[in-house]
Amino acid sequence: MAGRLEKSRALWDRANRVLVGGVNSPVRAFKAVGGHPFFAASGKGARLRDVDGNEYIDYVLSWGPLILGHAHPRVVEAVTLALEKGASFGVPTEAEIALAEKIIKLVPCVEKVRLVNSGTEATMSAIRLARGATGRDLIVKVEGCYHGHVDDLLVAAGSGPTTFGSPTSPGIPKSHIEQTLTVPYNDAKAVEAAFAAHGGKIACMILEPVPGNMGLVTPAPGYLEELRRLTTKHGALLIFDEVMSGFRVGMGGAQQRFGVTPDLVTLGKVIGGGLPVGAYGGSVALMDLVSPVGKIYQAGTLSGNPLATAAGLATLEELEIPDTRDRVERWMTELGMGLHQIAKEAGIPVCLGQAGAMAGLFFRDGDVMNYQDALKSDTKRYAKFFNGMLERGVYFAPSQFEAYFGSTEHGEAELDQTLEAARDVFRTL
Repeated sequence: MAGRLEKSRALWDRANRVLVGGVNSPVRAFKAVGGHPFFAASGKGARLRDVDGNEYIDYVLSWGPLILGHAHPRVVEAVTLALEKGASFGVPTEAEIALAEKIIKLVPCVEKVRLVNSGTEATMSAIRLARGATGRDLIVKVEGCYHGHVDDLLVAAGSGPTTFGSPTSPGIPKSHIEQTLTVPYNDAKAVEAAFAAHGGKIACMILEPVPGNMGLVTPAPGYLEELRRLTTKHGALLIFDEVMSGFRVGMGGAQQRFGVTPDLVTLGKVIGGGLPVGAYGGSVALMDLVSPVGKIYQAGTLSGNPLATAAGLATLEELEIPDTRDRVERWMTELGMGLHQIAKEAGIPVCLGQAGAMAGLFFRDGDVMNYQDALKSDTKRYAKFFNGMLERGVYFAPSQFEAYFGSTEHGEAELDQTLEAARDVFRTL
């Protein structure tokens, strides 16, 4: 049971004097669930401890990267050894090669890769590569999929499946948004209509194959296959944003799990083991269009950082141990079944989605197939669920529209404590 939060409250007041909204990323402000955030002091395994000494079972896990849990010994050792040699050099290191080789081995579409510093940077660079490779400007984006704060991709849906969107943030020039078409997730006919209207001008279609930023939604049978067919037919590139789903829904990501190979993939989170990282990759023919081999420019001072590559390589090597990642998936399935049963007994309508080691819990009746379905969720009830669980020492995402995650360190004790807390909370909803 979480206790008092005096130190977190004091830090929150202090943070608001010097940081915008008290945070460095908006969802951390807890605005969707009320109250103020706790401030982390340390983490170990599946648990997180705040500055007031309260302990939480962590289902956010730094928003996905920590598939081995907090402070995994192998990751700590790898980063410590790397740091002792130097934090950054500005010239190549062997660790960059080793991480690239591991990604190429595991991810079906990747023959060459470029390491960057964030998922946003990866998607931005992949879009530029697609435009440069095709000589076209338009992008097809799926409503509700988040690809970082790139101007062209912060777009809300227009009035129809083939219309141009509108910016979701001030500061984005209209000229950027005029290059982006939006379509609903799991709606292949809308994609077909977009290509019928603009096919010769579309450079690429980008989507999260398993979205985690509208809550967890899974692809309908045949949906990803149809996207592959349509993009190929019209000479456009298909980009899977697997920053979140990479190595969580399968060791080769969603493309391996569902058997659909994109032209380009963007990665992040797990490949950095909790440190800032991103990557984009594809065939040799495409990737060799990027500077210094080709003319499409992209660079980064800290790209391939020795600490991030060490942490990422250690994480991927640990996941390659037989049954390691699959064990997390089985545990997540057991958790989801338990939560669903508790909700059913309490008469509370919920919809649960899961793909591998990531899942989502929507407070609504019926299936969630796209962003519009997700928006029909009871966000007030989710906020009560979130705060009730937090008070009982269980930390889910502070938003109805975010996935939750498991790690190799979540075990029977965490499962029992989570379900016991959920039984108490669902009685109050």
